[in-house]
Amino acid sequence: MPRRQFAHKAGGGKTTRAISERGGQGAKRIESVDRSKQAASDDVPREKPRFAAGLYIVATPIGNLRDITLRALDVLAAAEIVACEDTRVTEKLMSRYGLGGQRLPYHEHNAEGMRPLLLEKLKAGAVVALVSDAGTPLISDPGFKLVRAAIAEGIAVTTLPGPSAALAALVLSGLPSDRFFFQGFLPPKETARRRVLGEIAPLQATLIVYETGPRLAPTLTDMAEVLGERPATVARELTKLYEELRRGSLAELAAHYATAGAPKGEIVIVIGGADEAAARAAITDDDIDAALEAALATMSVKDASTAVAEATGRPRREVYQRALALAARGE
Repeated sequence: MPRRQFAHKAGGGKTTRAISERGGQGAKRIESVDRSKQAASDDVPREKPRFAAGLYIVATPIGNLRDITLRALDVLAAAEIVACEDTRVTEKLMSRYGLGGQRLPYHEHNAEGMRPLLLEKLKAGAVVALVSDAGTPLISDPGFKLVRAAIAEGIAVTTLPGPSAALAALVLSGLPSDRFFFQGFLPPKETARRRVLGEIAPLQATLIVYETGPRLAPTLTDMAEVLGERPATVARELTKLYEELRRGSLAELAAHYATAGAPKGEIVIVIGGADEAAARAAITDDDIDAALEAALATMSVKDASTAVAEATGRPRREVYQRALALAARGE
């Protein structure tokens, strides 16, 4: 089926900045250029917009380059520095929209050295945009420490929200979206992977996991064995020409990919959460004791046992006896 295309037109009026300059008399709002003077096009604006100094977290397309937002294009056009996970990947997006500017690599292997440089530029009044290869930065991508450091230095930080593979897969999965847990990538080794799956198994929330093609089949097999019979969706190449969503039980999906082989592209696995009975059954005595020890640090034995019993579904009498034993042990 051919993909429908949508033309975006810049609206009239002025758009007001959502980031403020810091000054001695308080925050001062900055306005961008009047969009009514710009060409009605989805390409880069003709006039370079003005933005206050600060760190801009810019979401970029996860596949289809037309999913970039107009405001993201404004910031990328105005930024003195664009900090990229991979400059070669970002170059494709920048070239598509005729954007220049200095691009510097910022990734897990050079972050410790690059972070001080970016902070100095920001303190000097630069507009710095942070992008990842695809989607929203900091979500299974570098950037968290840079944002934390900028906040600690009193530097203005804002975000330009946009594409996210995790959320795109969630809304297409057909699984409950009112409560979900984002795991990101699981450990590559089987033992560690199964341990993490065991930790998240009791969660009464839809689970979202990123995975690579070569590890997809073994990961689905581990999921089927550790999490049990649950509905799931494997989303691949979202927003691209060969977008694929395959739905079924974990066991069915594991069997399919074991036979079909490793697929290409970016992959998101969305898994149904544990039901209430299964979640409570998965809670061990050690889990109860750990919860009680944490509660007893700030509560009486009675209040701690009541709170833990309500949270876990265990009988109050049983939890109270365990709380008494823990309290006596700590005396």
